[in-house]
Amino acid sequence: MGGGVEDRDVGMSPLAEHQGRALLVLARRTIAQRLGQPAGFDEDVWREAEAVLAEPALQVHRGTFVTLTSNGQLRGCIGSLAAVESIADGVRHNAISAAFGDPRFGPLAGAELVGVVIEVSILSAPRSLAYTDGADLLAKLRPHVHGVILGKGAARATFLPQVWSQLPDPASFLDHLCLKALLPMDAWRCEPLDIQTYTVQYFHESC
Repeated sequence: MGGGVEDRDVGMSPLAEHQGRALLVLARRTIAQRLGQPAGFDEDVWREAEAVLAEPALQVHRGTFVTLTSNGQLRGCIGSLAAVESIADGVRHNAISAAFGDPRFGPLAGAELVGVVIEVSILSAPRSLAYTDGADLLAKLRPHVHGVILGKGAARATFLPQVWSQLPDPASFLDHLCLKALLPMDAWRCEPLDIQTYTVQYFHESC
């Protein structure tokens, strides 16, 4: 299993590369255990990761997301925007949820695990973004840097910064985020919405 690291303007103390690798090992092992099958690496790899997971940096409370892709297509993505638990615990819980609890997909089957690529995202604390109108909102967004939370009343949705790679145009990004929140596509142009932004540091396995 290979590992890679990507980060953006995270607004927090970044994790080290070895800590990101340990989180990826944790996510894969957690899913494999639920499936009752080997994780694909030996116990020495897990023991090394387990020691790293006890480091203070991974006990800090942060929002986390775990994303699974297969053949370049999304296979599951679940996370928490709020810093309700440690980074290590968040990755453990969200790995299970992404593999078996994403309502857009059926539960991951054992035969699929070997072809899945895992990505772990560590979030900064969301910050409210004040804006006057749709044009001002577009001007204030930072493509490929900002994750965006968009909401109105009970309607709420988020896109991680990685989604900019599929939706690089800010207007299209917001259109699709409104649809995800079950709002009209042009809601961000027509009415005041609650907008928050955050940044991430993310780690992903090699394909």
